Amino acid sequence: MRKRRFLYTTVDEKEVAKFRSLFESWWDVNGEFQALHSLNDLRVPLIRDGLVNQFGSQSLVSSQPLTDTVILDVGCGGGILSEPLARLGATVTGIDAASENISVAREHASHDPLLQKRLKYICTTAEELLSNEEGGFDAVVASEVLEHVSNVESLVATCAQLTKPGGSVFFTTINKTWLSYALAVVGAEEIARVVPSGTHDWNKFIPPQDLQGFLHACNCQTRLVHGMIFNPVTQRWFWGTPKACNYAIHAVKNEEATSNT
Repeated sequence: MRKRRFLYTTVDEKEVAKFRSLFESWWDVNGEFQALHSLNDLRVPLIRDGLVNQFGSQSLVSSQPLTDTVILDVGCGGGILSEPLARLGATVTGIDAASENISVAREHASHDPLLQKRLKYICTTAEELLSNEEGGFDAVVASEVLEHVSNVESLVATCAQLTKPGGSVFFTTINKTWLSYALAVVGAEEIARVVPSGTHDWNKFIPPQDLQGFLHACNCQTRLVHGMIFNPVTQRWFWGTPKACNYAIHAVKNEEATSNT
């Protein structure tokens, strides 16, 4: 029997505990995760279009343009992003460190026979998955996750390692500016209350130029950076400047040179 080796993890147990306590709210579209449900209006097309334009095997007019695309959703929570990606034809693996979140995700997906063929959930971390799945995914997605881990640079490196050469990495996260503190912490948590109080720690926010630097160090080239702005009145997201608050990054892992044999 192969011995399990010790693995470093970027999981912050205090952050996991926050979301574990909210596990029953994942699929309440008017509840604690309303903003995440609404964010699908931006992040799902971003991932879809980025992958179709990159691989070109399917058409955007197809009902399942991500067919034959293998995607990893890191920090999947209750599956809010994993499910729509699978419905677009992708084979999706969602991972999360909280078993309660995985149970909710599995139960919700079980009501759709189509998802059972394309979507699976595993209670694990990206670092643990790396031991068996290095370079195993066409795309790795970590949406609204980086601002909740103990070491952003390390998780970015792990996501890059899980991505096959020529594959894509997608992140959505929060810029570290005084405006992001006003909007994401004070505004969203204390005034509009669109997310639970204590959800965000401004010290963990990351400027897009830092994230791009981490990606470059992992042999990944940034394709685009889009800002995302949330309107608490309409509860909808729209594209804006990356200097404002939330933003999305799509990067592509460089093709590795073939070694001589």
